[in-house]
Amino acid sequence: MKNIALLAGGFTGEYEVSVNSAKNIAASLDASKYKVYTIYVNRDRWIHEAGHGVVDVDKNDFSITLDGEKIKFDFAFITIHGTPGEDGKIQGYLDMLGIPYNTCDATTSAITMNKAYTKTIVNGIHGLHTAHSMRLFEKDMHDVAIIAATLKFPLFIKPNNGGSSVGMSKVYNVAGLPDALKKAFHEDEQILVEEFIKGREFSIGIARLNGKITVLPATEILTTKDFFDYEAKYTSGVTKEITPADLPPAQVDLIADIVTEVYIRLNCKGMVRVDFILLEGTNDFYFIEINTTPGQSAASLIPQQVRAAGMDLGEFYGTLIDAVL
Repeated sequence: MKNIALLAGGFTGEYEVSVNSAKNIAASLDASKYKVYTIYVNRDRWIHEAGHGVVDVDKNDFSITLDGEKIKFDFAFITIHGTPGEDGKIQGYLDMLGIPYNTCDATTSAITMNKAYTKTIVNGIHGLHTAHSMRLFEKDMHDVAIIAATLKFPLFIKPNNGGSSVGMSKVYNVAGLPDALKKAFHEDEQILVEEFIKGREFSIGIARLNGKITVLPATEILTTKDFFDYEAKYTSGVTKEITPADLPPAQVDLIADIVTEVYIRLNCKGMVRVDFILLEGTNDFYFIEINTTPGQSAASLIPQQVRAAGMDLGEFYGTLIDAVL
């Protein structure tokens, strides 16, 4: 029986989403193989809720004490969206203690949280395109005229480091830029201004299972909103998700080749999810972003895709753990 620390929560607005992910993972894992302890991470405390109250995590050796017994963990399953679980901070901490975990390593986690750096690394993969964009830092001057002269409207303005969809805007002309920049800078000190790619939007999971990089069936995201923002993501009825997506077999193969190369080039581990758009009229693959701790609530995209692939979700999570152990 392996002791698994299931890390949930985090420091962002997606705390509750992460807690829901953890509940689904805990319910899915094989209880005869894994003893799961959910650890809630927030800025002030890391805690485990035991039957009779709250226990603090000893961060010196990442352990908890229950009924006078010290419990150490064989494995950490990180399901924190955003900082500190998706940006490499917890990975670095666990590396220093020698505790294995399910996600990408500290370097890849940190790089992939930065949309601009990620795009630079994946650029040049055969068949992959990226939208023209500019990265702006809060401390610099922002001349909206330069932005307007460099990029074609409509534009997406988004925080560069946000793992989520908070702080995003779509802008159709120069007049809309100042407010959109302010909104994004409220979330992050560096932001990305990017040309809008019109087309069908998809998300696809990739995981290394039994030593082999496995591409899951893609999900198409249809939203009644102008774009897939936080509201569209987490409000029922606003967005329709179709898994598996309706794509011709040849295109499915091409997409699988591209995202496999993304996974390899970024040195990913465990399960990740790549969001992309197929450009209207050409079906060219446009890379949007990669998510290294994707949502795992029952309705989340990866669980949908695992089920569509005919796999058992508990076995899928178990395979991710066993591969590292």
